[in-house]
Amino acid sequence: ILIEQNKDYYTCPFSNTVIAGMNKIDYIKHDYKTLESKYNIIVKHEKVKKVDGAINSVILENGEIIPYTKAIVAPGIDFKYDKGYVEGSEEYSPHAYKAGAQTTLLTEQLQNMKDGGTFIMVAPKNPFRCPPGPYERVSLVAHYLKQNKPNSKIIILDQKNNFSKQGLFQEGWEKLYKDMIDWRSSEFGGKVISVNPKTKVIKTEDGEIQADVLNYIPEQKAGKLAFDSGLTDGDWCPINTKTFESKLVKDVYVLGDASESSPMPKSGFSANSQGKIAALQISRILAKQAIINPPKLANTCYSLVAPNYGISIAAVYEAHEDKIIDLKELGAGGLSPSYADAGFRMQEAEYAVGWYKNQMADIFK
Repeated sequence: ILIEQNKDYYTCPFSNTVIAGMNKIDYIKHDYKTLESKYNIIVKHEKVKKVDGAINSVILENGEIIPYTKAIVAPGIDFKYDKGYVEGSEEYSPHAYKAGAQTTLLTEQLQNMKDGGTFIMVAPKNPFRCPPGPYERVSLVAHYLKQNKPNSKIIILDQKNNFSKQGLFQEGWEKLYKDMIDWRSSEFGGKVISVNPKTKVIKTEDGEIQADVLNYIPEQKAGKLAFDSGLTDGDWCPINTKTFESKLVKDVYVLGDASESSPMPKSGFSANSQGKIAALQISRILAKQAIINPPKLANTCYSLVAPNYGISIAAVYEAHEDKIIDLKELGAGGLSPSYADAGFRMQEAEYAVGWYKNQMADIFK
């Protein structure tokens, strides 16, 4: 049984291409019909109130109670509202870190921005969903502005001092966008003291800045369902790293962004890899077989700096007792090379499109 409140799913991967006008919103829209018809999965479009480990049941908002032998939960993320960015601020200064309506809103705001305007992004502290995501977004916004509003500028107010794939992104920015993008680290002018989402005025340690479009991405925590179901310890959900079973609630398995699975990033590919390992281990447990020990997991992440300029990172992991190990010391994974030629970057961009199509086919087809 799959319980999902929304009939359509909008992916965060490739949502930045929608914001930049490269794709329409339907490009990132998917449904669950094939899962129902091809795999005989019972799909219920209802909202879950909580997962109750005391009675091994999922309780829906409509009052229905569904018992389970094993429950897999992907609560996703929620936001830590502070510094003046409160719940409801999204309608003025969208974070667009849950794809769908906010993706469309930020797209419209960007399209309506005057030439010579200022697009400001506030990037959050770690950990958060998709570490390279804000910087891919800025890259593709810069591409859009270069083509359509070339006198505009972008300021990134970062709440940390470094970011994922930093060298590769900044190399691309210098090559493609010159002085259009101004990245300010937390240590050097990026730290936000307060924000007014309606007026789009941000107060920093260096003074106030006025945005024409403000993309404020708050700090993050596990989704509300995780807290309501007693799956959290602090902001995230502790898990048995070999199976992804919750350390707090027996027979409940937590996948994706909500889980404490560092050093794996909170990425779509990570969640996909975790889902497969959890399914494998659960099937073996139900068949009274030994679990795979240690299981291996993977992450592959492509980012577009421009439609024909891609960069990537890959990693392989191994799950041991209470920890996940990155196997980079054994030569697994790695970054795209720096200062690669245009042909290589174009190939990486093509791989990014293929990566997305294959991931979506793997999940929804």
